[in-house]
Amino acid sequence: MPTIHRLDPRDAATARRWDEFVFACPKATFFHRSGWQRLMRTVFRHETHFLFSESGGRIDGVLPLARVRSLLFGHALVSLPFAVYGGVAADHEPAAQALEHEAQQLAQRLGVEHLELRQLEPRHPDWPRQDLYVTFRKPIAPDEEANLLAIPRKQRAMVRKGIQRGLQAHLDDGVERFFALYADNVHRHGTPALPKRYFQALRDTFGPDCDVLTVTTAEGRPVSSVLSFYFRDEVLPYYAGDAEAARELAANDFKYWELMRRACAKGLKTFDYGRSKQGTGSYAFKKNWGFEPQPLHYEYRLYKRDAVPQNNPANAKFRLMIEAWRRLPLAVANWLGPHIVRNLG
Repeated sequence: MPTIHRLDPRDAATARRWDEFVFACPKATFFHRSGWQRLMRTVFRHETHFLFSESGGRIDGVLPLARVRSLLFGHALVSLPFAVYGGVAADHEPAAQALEHEAQQLAQRLGVEHLELRQLEPRHPDWPRQDLYVTFRKPIAPDEEANLLAIPRKQRAMVRKGIQRGLQAHLDDGVERFFALYADNVHRHGTPALPKRYFQALRDTFGPDCDVLTVTTAEGRPVSSVLSFYFRDEVLPYYAGDAEAARELAANDFKYWELMRRACAKGLKTFDYGRSKQGTGSYAFKKNWGFEPQPLHYEYRLYKRDAVPQNNPANAKFRLMIEAWRRLPLAVANWLGPHIVRNLG
């Protein structure tokens, strides 16, 4: 039987072993990497419990968890806040079961209202689940022209429009231009922005596996930007921001095409368009790019609540808050937002 341990944030040697396992395990994702423990603790001040199983001195499973406590949004143990994927990644079922058993025991010891596991594949059909989210993943063809032709005609025309407008794509050294576009974008949608230091911490933590691509006009004005993750042979555009002028310039389509084109040149195999809520504009945009939605399996163990929490903008009870947030001055929203969003995850 495997034995269960916790990753000590100060134990660099075990963290390296953890990451070696993650890169080799087919069920693992970018969000299983050990670096997320430091981010959860230092940026968001969340208590972390990164569990791993060992058999014969070898790591054979991991389960990253963080505890989120909020008067407004509840008390939970989540794998993993701010991640679209999580849950157990293991080589075999005994390790997976042992990790999940320890997570349930931990959740009850901590007195949380629920345990949430965000998975690509279902594991517990009898657990309550959240069916709101889907993901969009598609192979990248080895030929640039083949990737362009795979984009449906209407969106391909938008890509060509951006090219004709003289848009340019640049890899940024920092996060300044990205954050300005991102923060303005989420403010217009009525949601709090994550702190700028979080994005810089992502770049510092994951190095070349995290970059920022910014699109500018021919005159050099930033109009669209995306922060992406790289894992094995995949690219994951994860956080994005656009100026109001981006729609007219087709900068959003140009941005994602440029990211795909560069991924193709690197020999990457999968373009992961990420999570969207069903029935939203981002869901429709990704469908229009020829990507098919794949259900995400967010499974819950409920301890002190009767139903799966709905801490998302689709919840009608947050409608007034969203409208009020849009009216805040951007500087005020950027100052206040990190104190709120840290508990959303």
